[in-house]
Amino acid sequence: MWRWFKITCWIGAVFLLGWIIFGRLPPQHSPLAPLSLSDPIGLATSYKLATFQTRPQVCFEFLDASRIKYTPLEDGSDDEPCGFRNSLRLDQSALPYNVNLDMTCPLTAALAVWERQSLVIQAAKEFEAPPRQVLSYGSFSCRRLYGRSTGDYSEHATGNAIDIRGVILADGTKITVLDHWGKKTPEGRLLKNIRDDACDLFGTVLGPEYNDAHADHFHFDMSQTGICR
Repeated sequence: MWRWFKITCWIGAVFLLGWIIFGRLPPQHSPLAPLSLSDPIGLATSYKLATFQTRPQVCFEFLDASRIKYTPLEDGSDDEPCGFRNSLRLDQSALPYNVNLDMTCPLTAALAVWERQSLVIQAAKEFEAPPRQVLSYGSFSCRRLYGRSTGDYSEHATGNAIDIRGVILADGTKITVLDHWGKKTPEGRLLKNIRDDACDLFGTVLGPEYNDAHADHFHFDMSQTGICR
């Protein structure tokens, strides 16, 4: 019985591989299809975004094709714990932010997909007014984890993380993690849905369920820990 089970699994894997090779899978599920902002979040989206960390040229080409405006930042030294590598200042994305954002290209790409394929879509399910502005605590910050004097440096130290605290809709409605997280309201559902979608895009997602330090914001970064809380 076990032998036949293994044979069945191998046959299934071969058919799946053939399906991918011959382009039968929808692009959001195929790791061979290039990433596109027009594709919904799929099984292969997080993989494609993760590969941008070792393919910076492809990442910047994606931003250019997506008409995201940015100013490149000069790379710092690899010997320094803080600084920029393959980074940019975001000038214009699908939605404006309340602060300037200096980020890595892979983080910018993931954020662009999150805006277009999560925030805008999830907001339309709960509200008549679309998002007008994303509220953030920022991205780059030369500091160690939790602001400690010793220990590992935060992903913020290289602009590879962003903190999102809420969103303002076109009608002026303000939705924040601090005020609405965990509530059985349209605001609470929106926050939960965009957090859940973020887990399929970013390498690490932290929020109020993770610890008290994240009680008022979501932390998104591209370190591939797989943590989603």
